[in-house]
Amino acid sequence: MMDAFQLWHFATPQWLWALPLPVLIALLPAVRKSGAAALKHPDQSPLNDIAQASVGRGRGFALPVLLLIAWVALCVAAARPQSFGNAIQPPVSGRGMMLAVDLSGSMQEEDMQLGGRDVDRLTAAKAVISDFLDARSGDRVGLVVFGDRAFVLTPVTSDLNAVREQLADTVVGLPGQSTAIGDAIALSVKRLIKLPTQARVLIVLTDGVNTAGQLTPLKAAELARDNNVRIHTIAMGGDGMVSIFGMQLPAGAGDVDEATLSEIARMTGGQFFRARDTESLAKIYGEINRLEPTPAKARAIRPTIEHYYSALLFAAATLLLWLLVGGWVRRRE
Repeated sequence: MMDAFQLWHFATPQWLWALPLPVLIALLPAVRKSGAAALKHPDQSPLNDIAQASVGRGRGFALPVLLLIAWVALCVAAARPQSFGNAIQPPVSGRGMMLAVDLSGSMQEEDMQLGGRDVDRLTAAKAVISDFLDARSGDRVGLVVFGDRAFVLTPVTSDLNAVREQLADTVVGLPGQSTAIGDAIALSVKRLIKLPTQARVLIVLTDGVNTAGQLTPLKAAELARDNNVRIHTIAMGGDGMVSIFGMQLPAGAGDVDEATLSEIARMTGGQFFRARDTESLAKIYGEINRLEPTPAKARAIRPTIEHYYSALLFAAATLLLWLLVGGWVRRRE
């Protein structure tokens, strides 16, 4: 009850001091009347009757009360009563991110572990990226996948569930068996340049060497640098070994190009990371969360609602009623 009362207030409460003004005026001492007669008439009885009738009608109850009510309403309107509406959370505008995920053939190597079992690299990446998306509230994220070519699966959007679902549906080899890292960067930059300069971030996850595409990775990195896109690169994969019946055997996967990925990150102001297992991959995305923090929610605001017009309309209606009643009284007289 008290909270609801505190939602109301007056913007200019000093006008409320004028409320007792009519009472103060009524209590002022009457001006002394002169003892001499103002008008002499041989027969004063008719004039006395008119005066008594006028005084009696002037002391009626309705008209003074209506005027008093109108005065109170006008004072309240001048004091501008206000209330607070329901709390509104301002929209949160975070970073614009593109996730570029390698779907080349080498991503099917089962040299990662998830939940105590061996899984391929893409499955581990999906699990970690899904957790990463859970922490990006307020950001807009898009998804690019690449193999022989690069494709946009999800445009930059605030619907992170859509990004998560599209990522879950990806399969190794969908865009081809090769690795077009340069084209993936260039396509991501093309989508990010529509966003504010300070919000452009690209995370590239790959386990190989650029073997396809029209642009080299370093040329694409120059394009990103010129368009203020910061790139964090992640070299994923074990040491080319897979566990079979407890024995570590060569997996046949190609080496990842750590030097080029490191240079891409350096050129664009990002960071290079090396993930050899699922645990280290999760820590890397946690570190990226620290480097690219989501915006804190702004403090909720309550809009101010004006109510003076209600008091003003009530005062106008009361004055109109006073005029109608006064006219009716004069007609009766």
